[in-house]
Amino acid sequence: MVSYSKIGIDVVTEYIEGLAETYPGLQYLDGFPEVKVVLRADVSSDTYDKVAIISGGGSGHEPAQAGFVGEGMLTAAICGEVFASPQVDSILAGIRAVTGPKGCLLIVTNYTGDRLNFGLAAEQAKSEGYKVETVIVGDDCALPPSHGVAGRRGLAGTILVHKVAGAAAAAGLSLDEVAAEAKRASEMVGTMGVALSVCTLPGQVTSDRLGPGKMELGLGIHGEPGAVVADLQPVEVVVSHVLKQILSPETNYVPITRGNRVVLMVNGLGATPVMELMIAAGKAVPQLQLEHGLAVDRVYTGSFMTSLDMSGFSISIMKADEAILHRLDAATKAPFWPAGVDGNRPPAKIPIPLPLNHLTKSDESMGRPLQLSEQGQILELAIEAAANAIIDLRDILNEWDSKVGDGDCGSTMDRGATAILEDMKKYKCAFDLKHSLEPGLMFLKLRLLQSRLTAGDDPITAFILSSEAALAGAESTRHMQAQAGRSTYVSTEILASVPDPGAMAAASWYRAAALAIKNKVEPS
Repeated sequence: MVSYSKIGIDVVTEYIEGLAETYPGLQYLDGFPEVKVVLRADVSSDTYDKVAIISGGGSGHEPAQAGFVGEGMLTAAICGEVFASPQVDSILAGIRAVTGPKGCLLIVTNYTGDRLNFGLAAEQAKSEGYKVETVIVGDDCALPPSHGVAGRRGLAGTILVHKVAGAAAAAGLSLDEVAAEAKRASEMVGTMGVALSVCTLPGQVTSDRLGPGKMELGLGIHGEPGAVVADLQPVEVVVSHVLKQILSPETNYVPITRGNRVVLMVNGLGATPVMELMIAAGKAVPQLQLEHGLAVDRVYTGSFMTSLDMSGFSISIMKADEAILHRLDAATKAPFWPAGVDGNRPPAKIPIPLPLNHLTKSDESMGRPLQLSEQGQILELAIEAAANAIIDLRDILNEWDSKVGDGDCGSTMDRGATAILEDMKKYKCAFDLKHSLEPGLMFLKLRLLQSRLTAGDDPITAFILSSEAALAGAESTRHMQAQAGRSTYVSTEILASVPDPGAMAAASWYRAAALAIKNKVEPS
């Protein structure tokens, strides 16, 4: 990671500048570096006739909180330095900039520095005549209930509270009413995270606290240690543990019981691909439904409150009712609130459409015949041998493809071959040997086979000789210059080190089929 402290870059102010350039609906106060406040460009304290919703905290959790500034959500966000609470003067400047006659609500995550500085700013603002209310969010469910004054940490569930409060304010509610809705929402949500790595602070060396093959459950979003370090587990196991922890009746973190309606948020912690977040969401929904007896009304998946470059995710569960869902579905212009999530939830999976001329057949008619013809048996052996040859080559094909492509040729071929073998268990072979081989012969352009057959060679001999030529031709691709595809970007030296993976797969398939037929027809 770049050592920002050594090259003189103020990461937070430059982040804010880039954010405002990207989203014209956002502005920032001209008070750098002490005052770092992002606010709605259409709001002024002189004219604003709704309750202002203000949040903030240390930076490094982007898009939280500044990415959720916009009509229908936050009115302003106060940014501290990385993982440091914003200063009182900065918070006070934000309050003065956007708070009109109806007052403002401060939504504060439950960290000592944030509570202290936002609390001091609130008292100062009140002394200046502003109406100010505060809601503290502590949705962490990873650690046992605290007996001290610190309480539960504020995590990604805070974003849902922002949305509820912002929608209530946009609807024209009073400060007391908006604060009451935000407080209720904060009491309905629980969150727990799991990390595969700790984050790297700008200018510092990454901690090695988590060794290879380990994960940390309940890790804090500032890199603070979590509840337990454990061996890596499959995602469905991790999701199950997190859900049970959040919904535990022993700790009673959230008032959620079987039969309730809930909202699910799967939040990336900074370095987790969207694909992995979607996988986690896909595992969480059926577990909530089947194991916990809950109706999942909304699912929000993405990066909402991160921890710089931390690898991992958190799950938030919020108890839902029509009032909560109405606020979550309300329109907002906040740039990082997910669009397209509302109450219309058609089935996630629908059947593949059939051709217009498809004639419906019973499962029995589509099944395997009781007895294959001799030609059918030969064809079946050839296909099985070819598919198994491809499966055996998976790793070496991937290795070759990692040098000249994207590294998945073997895996892709393996899936196709495995699917063919599975289909052969269920369906009859619908075409004869000649028709099954024709596409492969056309693809491989095996002139040798045609010439041998024309010369009068028996088909088996011609088949074997042409398969040898196919393998030789595939090997010769080492010396060819790529004309299309990802290999065109690879150096000639690297291309010369391996054969073309696709050509080797096709030739190996063909060769295995030829040998299987020879061994069947001409046993030794």
